[in-house]
Amino acid sequence: MDISELIDNFEFLDGWEDKYRYIIELGEKLPPLAQEFHAEEWKVRGCQSQVWLVPHRENGRLRFEGDSDAMIVKGLIAIVLMIYNDKSPEEIKSIAVDDIFAKLGLAEHLSPSRRNGLISMTEKIRCYAQIL
Repeated sequence: MDISELIDNFEFLDGWEDKYRYIIELGEKLPPLAQEFHAEEWKVRGCQSQVWLVPHRENGRLRFEGDSDAMIVKGLIAIVLMIYNDKSPEEIKSIAVDDIFAKLGLAEHLSPSRRNGLISMTEKIRCYAQIL
């Protein structure tokens, strides 16, 4: 699924209760993260829940795996991965992620701690794009 399809799906859903359920469903579809990556090295700082993001570089593109111990956060990881997976470091740096989050309505419907966690995830991915 691409971001435009995700935005369309969000617009189709009636209220935020349905959207939260959809976010949780997205998280349930994430491939499991190998236990070896549930380590400090891959942890994202600034998230209230535990979040791990693991980068992989192949053919000049970055791909990420992620996991969390919280269902809604796992769904947010799925959204972040839809935005950033299979992009070059240059593409990652140029993505206007705040605009995408605004179109999804995440900025006004997430708690401040979840918003901060979402920002921390995107910053971590941008950091990986700088160094990989």
